[in-house]
Amino acid sequence: MEPLKAYNFRCTLDFGDIYGQVLAWVLVIFSSLAAGFGLVGSSRPLFAIVSIGLILILSFPFLLFAFTTTLINHIVLDPQ
Repeated sequence: MEPLKAYNFRCTLDFGDIYGQVLAWVLVIFSSLAAGFGLVGSSRPLFAIVSIGLILILSFPFLLFAFTTTLINHIVLDPQ
């Protein structure tokens, strides 16, 4: 029977790996805020607030999924 090998966990994640995801999230935030402020000036300010919240709430799980999968893809097991 062979002895068990020891492994080291190593994360190879760089900021450049998630840079595009951060930019996409910032674009979503600014576009929803711009749309919301455009609607606030109209006769439906409540609709504007609801639309901003809905866009942010619906886009957050996709951002979280993208960060999590990127992190998991950059975990490496190195044998000692």
